[in-house]
Amino acid sequence: MAKDFFHTIFKKILLADGWKITHDPYQVRVGSIGYEIDFGAEKLIGAEKGDTKIAIELKSFTGPSNINEFHRAVGQFNDYFVILEMLDPTRVLYLAVPEKTWNTFFQEVVIQKAIQRIQAKIIVYNPFTEKIVKWVN
Repeated sequence: MAKDFFHTIFKKILLADGWKITHDPYQVRVGSIGYEIDFGAEKLIGAEKGDTKIAIELKSFTGPSNINEFHRAVGQFNDYFVILEMLDPTRVLYLAVPEKTWNTFFQEVVIQKAIQRIQAKIIVYNPFTEKIVKWVN
């Protein structure tokens, strides 16, 4: 599967934020269907608390249609949510989107409602400053 435009940059962002990349991509199979979630990562919280495991579906939103990219992202997110629930329920799924897209397109009422409906957790990143801007739970 083709990697998103900001894949390499986002990997650097995760590492700089203290995450250990455990999968690139995180490949899973259910029956005869194989899936590739962009990243699997872990962050050690403390010896007593264990670690936090996440899976991230990265989207760059660099194409000609934000709504088409959003439809693809929602479909993938939904599939991956179900798969992780079945195979790796301790891993939390996030959708990563660029800050510019978050501040504009993702603030539309219908987009906010869709995010709420699929219970998406979001990582907002800036590919130019190479930083995570916010975590939206």
